[in-house]
Amino acid sequence: MEMILIWPRQGEESRLEQVLLFALENITVKQIIREPAQLKKAVHEKKLQKERLLFAMSLGEAGINLKLYEMLAILRTNGECLQDSVAGILVDGNGEAYTKFIAREVVRTANEAGCWFVGRPLAEGTGSLQNYKIIAGNENCTFYEAYLRSAKETVERVAAFQKPVYINPKLLCVHACNPSTSNTLQLWREVKAKLPAEIQVQEISLRNGTVSDCAGCSYDMCMYFSQNSSCFYGGPIVEEVYPALEECNGLVLLCPNYNDALGANLTAFINRLTALFRKKPFADKCLFSLIVSGYSGGDILEQQLIGSLNMNKSFILPGNFAMTETANQPGSILEIRDIHKKTSEFATRIASCMTDFQRNNH
Repeated sequence: MEMILIWPRQGEESRLEQVLLFALENITVKQIIREPAQLKKAVHEKKLQKERLLFAMSLGEAGINLKLYEMLAILRTNGECLQDSVAGILVDGNGEAYTKFIAREVVRTANEAGCWFVGRPLAEGTGSLQNYKIIAGNENCTFYEAYLRSAKETVERVAAFQKPVYINPKLLCVHACNPSTSNTLQLWREVKAKLPAEIQVQEISLRNGTVSDCAGCSYDMCMYFSQNSSCFYGGPIVEEVYPALEECNGLVLLCPNYNDALGANLTAFINRLTALFRKKPFADKCLFSLIVSGYSGGDILEQQLIGSLNMNKSFILPGNFAMTETANQPGSILEIRDIHKKTSEFATRIASCMTDFQRNNH
């Protein structure tokens, strides 16, 4: 399998260099892009579409890689320059912070440029590698060895990834919106109406139920309940959401922006997925979202979803997974310029992920 390595140059990178050497041992590296000028040239020549990509970066002492930000600027100003590519990401830090912060920013930027990300696309090494303490203990190896294995597993998932084929595709929409005033729900109704009939859509509202947040049961207790697709705290998450989530092929989350954060019920929903995730990861399911902000900050919620559901819970992140808009007053979402065109395009995007591969398989 061939892969393109996008590796913005940084000062001291010896540890990252060794990790890459190990992770890419069985991969043919088609091209290494280290400078923004190289990336710009590849983008303009459309050489980064329909490829396998690995983003790798060292963050340095301040947790900043300046060449990386130059590269992000190029990706953000060149449309879908990574269309239909599939990627993973490796971040090596000098300190204990910024590895996930940077990773989420890179993934969001690349995704907006049309790039898909496999479930759990991130291998990260903090300065101390303490983030591998549990894994190293379970695998009876050093922190560094656990880091190497994580990097290699990430590369192997990118190399092996095949976009899913869904037969009789099922799409689950989860929200906690007010039906009479929510711009986010109104936006979803516009999108839903434009989906092909072959996609079975189920909606679950968490608004009227009491959704208990995860209280951090022990691993053994969580595993015990997960074997029966259940959870100690029960309620609508177990009774309604778990069965629907097990059956669906794609998940749509409707996310009004409250104070630059997901609402409480959706946050509890995500946290409570751990029990079901322990039974079977969600690596065969696609993630989509509609996000509406009253003012700004929709990109912050996109990154929260990327971190919690793609990086953590293994959902596939299709290119341009989120539709993000701004609307203040109830009903004003439909006053946005070209909103009907935008909803049609987003419905087509969902449909292409859920149905095109089925047609290609026939």
